[in-house]
Formats: sequence, structure tokens, C-alpha cells
Amino acid sequence: MASEEVRIDKWLWAVRLYKTRSLATEGCKNGRVKIGGQPVKPSRIPKVGDIIDIHLNPLNKTVKVIALLHNRVGAKLVTDYLEDLTPPEEYERVKLIGEFNNEYRPRGTGRPTKSDRRQIDQLKGLHE
Repeated sequence: MASEEVRIDKWLWAVRLYKTRSLATEGCKNGRVKIGGQPVKPSRIPKVGDIIDIHLNPLNKTVKVIALLHNRVGAKLVTDYLEDLTPPEEYERVKLIGEFNNEYRPRGTGRPTKSDRRQIDQLKGLHE
């Protein structure tokens, strides 16, 4: 289903970088999608070989356009249309952030008390 021209927001949605096309459009409008370091509009037409930087909070992903397509494809077919150039250190950083922001509470202990909430906030650095 490769095509000559497709909007960048539609391509980002089709290769599963955004869950919906509306989110892809918002990402472009808010400057989270860049080609060559320049923010792009949702109507921009990507070219094969373009390097796209996408800020997916908290991940900064870098991909290379291999082929264009109009319709969303299955997750296994995504590698036919883009090449992931994101450095492994970026994935490690996101994994580390996830580990530090995840406090453990045993199942069945109920909601945190006010005292528990203060301790959690103090660990996260929200309050002194």
C-alpha cells in the first residue's frame, strides 16, 4: 500500500508511533515532531530517507522513513516502513525513570493514609 504522498501526521499514526491520528496532529502542532531539527506542520509530506525526531513523553525517539503508507499496519509490519535510530541509552533512561517513579505497595493494603502520602511525596521530591 505504498503511495507517492502522505501527510506526516497520517504516516506517524500508520506506523503506530501515535495511538490516534488526532494525537499525531497535536504532536506536530505542539512542536514534538521535527525533521532536520525543525518543527513540522501536520500537512508536511515526508520523503523516504527523512530522519524524524519525535518527543513521546518521556521518550525522545528518532526514526528514519523507509517507505510511505496511507493505512495503519500491524505491529509486525512496522519495520518495513521505518528504521528505529533511537540510541539504546534513551530506552535505558526511560526504564530508569519508570523504576524510580514506581513506589511499591502490597496488594490489599488499601488506600494510602495521610502519613503514607507524605512519605511517598517526600520520596518523589514533591514536598520537603
